[in-house]
Amino acid sequence: MVDFRPPTTVRAALASSQPSGTRRGEGEGVALEPRLRSALERAVQRAQGWLLAQQHPEGYWWGELESNVTITAEYLFLTHFMGVADQGRWRKIAHYIKSKQLPDGTWNKFYGGPSDLDTTVEAYFALKLAGEDPTAEPMKQAREFILSQGGIPNVRVFTKCWLALFGQCDWKGVPMMPPEFIFLPKWFPLNIYEFGSWARATVAAMLILMTTRPTRSLPDYARLDELYPSPEERGRHNIYRPTEEALSWKNIFIGVDLLLRLYGRSPWKPFRARALHKCAQWLLAHQEADGSWGGIQPPWVYALMGLHSLGYGLDHPAVKLGLRGFEGFAHETEEMFWTESCLSPVWDTALAATALLDGGAAPDHPALLKAGRWLLKEQILAGGDWQVKCKAPPGGWSFELHNDQYPDTDDAAEVMIALRRIALPEEEKRRALGRGFRWLVGMQSKNGGWGSFDKDNTRRFVTQIPFADFGETIDPPTEDVTAHIVEFFGYMGYDRAFKPVARALEYLKRTQQPDGAWWGRWGVNYIYGIGAVLPALAANGEDMGQPYIRQAVQWLADHQQPDGGWGETCITYDDPSQRGAGPSTASQTAWALLALIAAGEGGSERARRGVEYLVRCQRDDGTWDEPDFTGTGFPGAFLINYHLYRHYWPLSALGRYRKLVQAQRTLPML
Repeated sequence: MVDFRPPTTVRAALASSQPSGTRRGEGEGVALEPRLRSALERAVQRAQGWLLAQQHPEGYWWGELESNVTITAEYLFLTHFMGVADQGRWRKIAHYIKSKQLPDGTWNKFYGGPSDLDTTVEAYFALKLAGEDPTAEPMKQAREFILSQGGIPNVRVFTKCWLALFGQCDWKGVPMMPPEFIFLPKWFPLNIYEFGSWARATVAAMLILMTTRPTRSLPDYARLDELYPSPEERGRHNIYRPTEEALSWKNIFIGVDLLLRLYGRSPWKPFRARALHKCAQWLLAHQEADGSWGGIQPPWVYALMGLHSLGYGLDHPAVKLGLRGFEGFAHETEEMFWTESCLSPVWDTALAATALLDGGAAPDHPALLKAGRWLLKEQILAGGDWQVKCKAPPGGWSFELHNDQYPDTDDAAEVMIALRRIALPEEEKRRALGRGFRWLVGMQSKNGGWGSFDKDNTRRFVTQIPFADFGETIDPPTEDVTAHIVEFFGYMGYDRAFKPVARALEYLKRTQQPDGAWWGRWGVNYIYGIGAVLPALAANGEDMGQPYIRQAVQWLADHQQPDGGWGETCITYDDPSQRGAGPSTASQTAWALLALIAAGEGGSERARRGVEYLVRCQRDDGTWDEPDFTGTGFPGAFLINYHLYRHYWPLSALGRYRKLVQAQRTLPML
């Protein structure tokens, strides 16, 4: 066990209100002409005022986590499946889905992205089920696009599952997942704990649904026969595309799927009933206090349907709690209703607090004290699935209001970065940071990096099972998460003399892209990676003049947009050649500025132009417009627009830049 007892630098760091690590690379100061200096000051003050006004009475910040329309469409499907449909709410859902339809009649996965088959099929189905006229021109356009892409036979596995639940696709077109899988022990190469935390409840629920194969009837007007290119296509079930390499994991799993289908037709299944019961018990044991599973919607809806298909009625406590819990994830107006896939108050609060401190708020500001006390209360001291591979005592934080079983290393690092700067009682703060520090050290993976929820969740063959075409199914170490943890360690006085930091720094050097960037797992994309790594390196006292660091700085210089900002679209996950290309956004420009400041480039012309972009684009109310999705759920598959990213990241960047300006006397007007 590693003790939380670093040298005296830690005691100084605990008492410091400055992001001391990043300041090592910032240089002596930045000279700025009076006009821009005055505009910068106004921008910081307006941003501070806006953010302070958004704090909830309990002390936290929480902005909407926007995703594509499938999240809301699937909520509608759930209510029909469970028999709890509200026609008034359905009409509002239909209005919301139509408000997101593109001019060509399709829907996409992220703002500005290309039309997407799966999203369009689910949106179209939800609108039909809600009673929309299929002969209307927007519905006709959607239908034409779907058929041009091959129709229902070409949708992803999870869309097929939704359609099968309502008799619009044959269950034979869905991969086999027998419930006996739940019996596989933890030491077996493939078991439920080799999936990422977000996938475990989904797997447990789908083991039930793929076995019971429930079907709910639809009114005739909602049927989707027109989405098949021909009647014969309804009989085309398995669209597996084997790889050319005969012994690839994908081909092996396709063979396993064929064997499981033979087993499925066998009348002899002595452990089937017991397996289904164990799946249900696993789900019941993992339900959170708010009714969710893992604090996210995808496993939540499948878990409720799986339990319901086994006879758990609407009056069962878990089912009642689960259905009621969606009200806390929903937004409703007179015209629209939509749901979020997840809530982000812990993440938002940590980053908002850091932004306020960067912007000059006093460590004992009442808003920060309230936020700090709320964050201390949210520390998770209970166990969870992460203990399958990690024996460290609990001490992390989760992303959501209620997700005690899956604390998140990324959130824990950002929370503690904020907490150490807030003027809370020192002993109370020290205990919380000590618990969090020990937990993070214990969660480090063998390769020196950190995953988000698990240690050494790295068996990539798990991603090749036919069932897993919906996005990431494992939680390996990533550059951005590792960087945030390394940054926290640096602020607490730990540098490469501390073995976990040394291993992490080597991991970051190994994972740098050939062009100097770092990939971003939870933010879009290479700009986010660089924006996480360079401040972490500076916080650990790394020489920011090293060639690999200067290469990253040059990458930012090469990808600055003509307007002075930085931008990158979600398409880079599928097409890395588009890295660094896209319209400038407030959050991505802020990430680039934070990286430049950490690298000692705060006084550069490129940094000044980035600051000018943020100052120029700020709205009168103190925030920024940002319809673009700059957050990531599953790279390339599920993208996110954090509605507070457009605000607290720019405030942090402008606040740190202002500190450099304050260290230098004003230049005369040119």
